[in-house]
Amino acid sequence: MRRPFATRAGALLAATLLAGAFAVPASAADGKGDQGFTIEDPRITESSGLAASRQHPGVYWTHNDSDDGPYLYAVDSATGKTVARLTLTGIGSPRDVEAVSIGPDNQIYVGDIGDNLGGTWAYVWIYKLPEPKKLVDATVRATQYVVTYSDGARDAESLVVHPKTGRVYIIDKNEDGGHLYEGPATLSTKGKNVFKPVAPVDLWATDAAFSPDGTQLAVRGYFGGLSYDWNDGAIKRKGRLDVPLQRQGESLSYSADGSKLMYGSEGSSSSVVAEDAPDGGSAKSPSSEGGSGGSGSDASGTSAATSGVKLGALVVAALAAAVFGFRRLLRRG
Repeated sequence: MRRPFATRAGALLAATLLAGAFAVPASAADGKGDQGFTIEDPRITESSGLAASRQHPGVYWTHNDSDDGPYLYAVDSATGKTVARLTLTGIGSPRDVEAVSIGPDNQIYVGDIGDNLGGTWAYVWIYKLPEPKKLVDATVRATQYVVTYSDGARDAESLVVHPKTGRVYIIDKNEDGGHLYEGPATLSTKGKNVFKPVAPVDLWATDAAFSPDGTQLAVRGYFGGLSYDWNDGAIKRKGRLDVPLQRQGESLSYSADGSKLMYGSEGSSSSVVAEDAPDGGSAKSPSSEGGSGGSGSDASGTSAATSGVKLGALVVAALAAAVFGFRRLLRRG
């Protein structure tokens, strides 16, 4: 989301210039969305979350960060064009929407969990709605849940729903590393849903995603990412992710078949870049009744991201590392 980065503002600006010089824009000209694509809708200028539809292959759900409204956009990854916009009712006025994830039974979860004021809001919200069977502009009633944290208010941009249990998790956003927060087994509309820290996350996290089988958790930041074995919530760090350098890397999603990780960015005509998922994406996609939190794109295409994007990202990452370093973005990296 739009934030003052203090002393890192110059670094981000320089990284943006480098990215523009070397990176090749993602394209879905070949019709395979999991090779990457560009969001064409001029209304989508702050894409902060990404989740793939299993009812509608190749379609991603996304949303703006703030200053928009209660909207979700369905984007066709083959063309980058919006094929439906949902207007959510039954909720208050969204404040800082940061994440979207699809859980069991094709339920969409939206995380209004950001906190521009640095963790001062007494509560945040999660919205849940059924994914429509037809992709047309529509008004959909959502269920609103009030969320608090057991250790006080905080900023967060990562929300994931476990594809097997349906349990919701949040990772707070902290420059020195945050924590994985576990919600109640079942969210309730009565009273507050208290999320409790269960494991540290060594990253300044901007989004996260479960693998389709729920055994892996991927977490991204602006310049790096980490993969974890889920281990029933007692996460175990496996290694780093191949995160492309983007203007402001905000979203992350597994492809529907688990073979790719899809990385999105804010900004007009923002790109979604595909990289190979850890372990080659051996996990199979669940059925439409199963669920895949923080999911990705069309399962029909399985080829790697375009070589131009990967080469550009590698060159930029090397330059950025040499000039700026990732000293506090990946602790103990």
